[in-house]
Amino acid sequence: MSRSSIIGLVMGGIAIVGGNLMEGGRIESIIQPTAAVIVFGGTFGATLLSFPMKDIIKAIRALREVFGNEKIEYEEYIKGLLRYSLITRKAGLVGLEQEIHRTEDPFIKRAIRLAVDGATPEAVRDILSQENITYSEEKKRIARVFETAGGFAPTIGIIGAVLGLIHVMENLADPSRLGAGIAVAFVATVYGVGSANLILLPISKKIINNLHSRLFLREMIIEGIMGIQQGINPYYLEQKLRSFLEEKKDAP
Repeated sequence: MSRSSIIGLVMGGIAIVGGNLMEGGRIESIIQPTAAVIVFGGTFGATLLSFPMKDIIKAIRALREVFGNEKIEYEEYIKGLLRYSLITRKAGLVGLEQEIHRTEDPFIKRAIRLAVDGATPEAVRDILSQENITYSEEKKRIARVFETAGGFAPTIGIIGAVLGLIHVMENLADPSRLGAGIAVAFVATVYGVGSANLILLPISKKIINNLHSRLFLREMIIEGIMGIQQGINPYYLEQKLRSFLEEKKDAP
């Protein structure tokens, strides 16, 4: 599980509920099913109208990535690439064929397959770089689903507030029904702004951050496979791959 994602989500919820309690409010006062239906239902409907169903499904599946294990073990990938280099020096590129079935990373599988099948290093870079472009566009499209939902939610919250005030105005003669209408009006705004800034927009940002980390890893893999094809000494290959990590540490 991604500890930062879980902790961030929990802290955001505690801050809202805790702030309400510190001001003398009650938890029951911010639990309004009517406001939830208006805001979350309206936001989902508007988002669904904005994107094809396949993008919505991919966005839902991407939540596993957001709240799943976010750490990339770069050292393990470097060790794996160096092992491939040693195998190649002993048995040639054909010796990597068995590694295709052993690795679980689909990107490495394709990279090794291209090398084994005789593609030139330049061809390997071109094919895998194009795959990275496609991968990047897909992830950005998924991030835009949450970003768009985060843009709709506050506005839908305002709609919920207006509906609540309409309910209030219609029942001015019945004071017993005024409280419910006012509660929906204000809580709907809280739901809209809160869900956008505490959940939807941060999820979009997390997907983009994860994308950058994954693209960095893929570029390192491409350089590693190309170095193996070119017969670079494993020692120099290791130094080249580790320079990627130094570059990442120095990045702002």
